Amino acid sequence: MKELIHYIVAGLVDHPDQVQIRETEEDDAVTVELRVAKEDLGKVIGKQGRTAKAMRSLLSAAAGRENKRSRLEIME
Repeated sequence: MKELIHYIVAGLVDHPDQVQIRETEEDDAVTVELRVAKEDLGKVIGKQGRTAKAMRSLLSAAAGRENKRSRLEIME
């Protein structure tokens, strides 16, 4: 799932080398923490959070295939 988010975000941002993703698993839940350059934060979130919501939906679908729950946290 880490690779999925990295692939999506790297295509959106101006500084793909500054994308940092940390994945942690607890029981049946996966938490993905995403950090990007400050000037790319708006691109990752999108207008009214649409891009972030779409990424969360894709992550949820990928986690569902493994019978897990997912959470995407976009860190500042």
